Amino acid sequence: MRLFENQLAIGTSGLGQHPSHALDAKLREASKHGFTGIEIVFGDLECYSQLHKISMSAVAEQIRQLCDDLGLHVLSLCPFENFEGSNFPIEERLQKAKRWMDLARILKAEHIQIPAQFDKMASNEESTIVSELQQLADLGTEAYPHVKLAYEPMGWSIRYTTWESVLHLTKLVNRVNFGICLDSFHIATVLWGDPTVPSGKKPNADQNLSESLHRLVNTLPLQNLFYVQLSDGEKFDPLYSKEHPWYLEGEDAQFTWSKHARPFPLEKELGGYMPVVEIVRGLVVDMGFKGWVSLETFDRRMKAEGFEVEDGGRRAERSIENLQGILDGRYSHI
Repeated sequence: MRLFENQLAIGTSGLGQHPSHALDAKLREASKHGFTGIEIVFGDLECYSQLHKISMSAVAEQIRQLCDDLGLHVLSLCPFENFEGSNFPIEERLQKAKRWMDLARILKAEHIQIPAQFDKMASNEESTIVSELQQLADLGTEAYPHVKLAYEPMGWSIRYTTWESVLHLTKLVNRVNFGICLDSFHIATVLWGDPTVPSGKKPNADQNLSESLHRLVNTLPLQNLFYVQLSDGEKFDPLYSKEHPWYLEGEDAQFTWSKHARPFPLEKELGGYMPVVEIVRGLVVDMGFKGWVSLETFDRRMKAEGFEVEDGGRRAERSIENLQGILDGRYSHI
């Protein structure tokens, strides 16, 4: 199973999100369905540690061995959230980061994934953000193997929400192990999708997306793009508002959307409607990106204890097959 010349990974969140969905079962399911890479959610390591009453380091050793046995490359340990600009002392944050780095090295994780800061109380001062991210990147190269930091713009981040803004930041940080992770969901929600209107689309959505992807193909250096994540997004019915059952006071609509309604690409039967094919065509095919492509999904159905990890694996494999079929012309539509 391949997407053109790209190796394929999947996040453990896409194989079940209930505490009963054990990490080792998720890894076996990912391998069974043709994925050769895995993004390990930190919370899954913690659940496994608590379940087996062993330390996090011991868990990382066990999981690394299982990944080796299954032929799974650990693409990332994720998500390392709200580091830069935080009001907590930098020394405390770097100590936490060191613990993550230690686990990443045991796991042989290539990256730690860092969502762009979204705490509204954090500093928005770019010089502070750059300095702290430089310190974090340097921590990743203090020991071997080096750990790369994949920084991800998100629709609800307080400053860095687009690939252009993160490319700018990457140049300022200026560390070889600091690069970019781009997610189709965030590209779509920033430029294209609107859960508050019947069409589900922003004004001039298709044109704005097309123009941004054209700029990306011609502007973003391949060496700065560490890997790509894919998911779809459900069209809201009812429309998102203060009366919507998912509404939380003070929470960004895109964050709410992300937590509840991100099925796998092209799962139209579950409400998926985003232009994932167009984004992949620009971001991967036209750009000539040969690196890792990963499915990162947050589907509320997977939070149920009755959800089967095997169903997640089957859905993920079918999603990739459908996406590949459209991109190579075997399917005209799904």
